[in-house]
Amino acid sequence: MRYPSLVFAAFVLVGMVGSVSAQTIDAGRGELPVYVPAAYDGDAATPLIVLLHGYTSSGEGQNAYFGLSALVDRYGFVMVAPDGKRETGGDQHRFWNASIACCDLFESKVDDSAYIATLVDRVKSAYTIDDKRVYLIGHSNGGFMSYRMAHDHSGAIAAIASLAGLDQIDRPSPPNPVHVLQIHGTADAAVPYDAGEFLGAESSGARKSVEQWATYGGCDTVGHDSGTLDLDTGLEGAETDVTRYTNGCRAGGSAELWIIKEGGHVPALSEHFMGLVVEWLMGHPKP
Repeated sequence: MRYPSLVFAAFVLVGMVGSVSAQTIDAGRGELPVYVPAAYDGDAATPLIVLLHGYTSSGEGQNAYFGLSALVDRYGFVMVAPDGKRETGGDQHRFWNASIACCDLFESKVDDSAYIATLVDRVKSAYTIDDKRVYLIGHSNGGFMSYRMAHDHSGAIAAIASLAGLDQIDRPSPPNPVHVLQIHGTADAAVPYDAGEFLGAESSGARKSVEQWATYGGCDTVGHDSGTLDLDTGLEGAETDVTRYTNGCRAGGSAELWIIKEGGHVPALSEHFMGLVVEWLMGHPKP
């Protein structure tokens, strides 16, 4: 069954973001740019961030929207932004097979979890990567895929950040805790903030996704309010409420929810949005 057309892609901007020169790597789907900080010398263990695009977008399209590669030098991490497979029908959009709902719409059953894990291993074989600081950031379908990776590879992934993606609620508890940051707009019309039905499957909603990972990490599922942030330039003031689930957690586990009040699926990101996300990830390594 073909689901209704969805717009999960970030704005596709013209040109590359950032001045860091990219090397390349191939994990079985062709060459991908690898962004390496100018100060990298191979001696010190360096964090890795894998950026996962939304449905219909691409790795470089997502990078253009987030501007992640522009931060490689400032924060000193290696970055790669892979591409999902193209659909076999319709408009042949790129997608990730992340959950029962999103977004293998033509039922290809492609194993994207194995592909991304192989990509991480290939980067580790080519660069000196810190095993305790392997992170994923995903938007929409890429957020769903980040959760899938946290489930499937909880021993290797330190933390994930999902913008407008959700977890699948019927998966078993992973063997290891993973730090999780969920960012979601309450007015998201593509991937609703609240629990309910999404593309024919039961949706956890943003808060339940976070509380589920708080449970996995042994945390108290009663979060505590931790201030506000200004993440969306299209909304007035500090529109984002921060809720943290950090009490009683096992080592390596915690959860956090950034609620963009009246925010949509593709927010007009503030200039410090990506820096805040990267800083959050860097502050949550494996124990």
